[in-house]
Amino acid sequence: MAEARLAQRIFRSAALWGFLVLPPLYLVPLPHLGAETFLGFVGCALVFQAVFWIVGGDPVKYRALMIPAVFEKLVFGVPALVLFTQGRVLPIVAFFAAIDLLLAVLFLIAWRATPRA
Repeated sequence: MAEARLAQRIFRSAALWGFLVLPPLYLVPLPHLGAETFLGFVGCALVFQAVFWIVGGDPVKYRALMIPAVFEKLVFGVPALVLFTQGRVLPIVAFFAAIDLLLAVLFLIAWRATPRA
């Protein structure tokens, strides 16, 4: 089914992207305050990459997880871009935030294209 194949490609690609870009964050110098928040964010984001992989394995079965996946992308993308407009984060952060917002849109497209079980 072509609709499920689209969702499979979107979610599996997102998982691979996340597994590529997130682990190096464990190697950056930690902030003096809030290190646990930073590490918790990275860890939670990595866990969601496994969720994306699972959704991509059977998009029809796991269609309901696509909406929380959209929110997972929005909770970083939106605040990071707002902070960027205020001059409070670096352009590289805005770049990754924009990618997350693109993935949120793609996840919505996948959700709409995937038939209900």
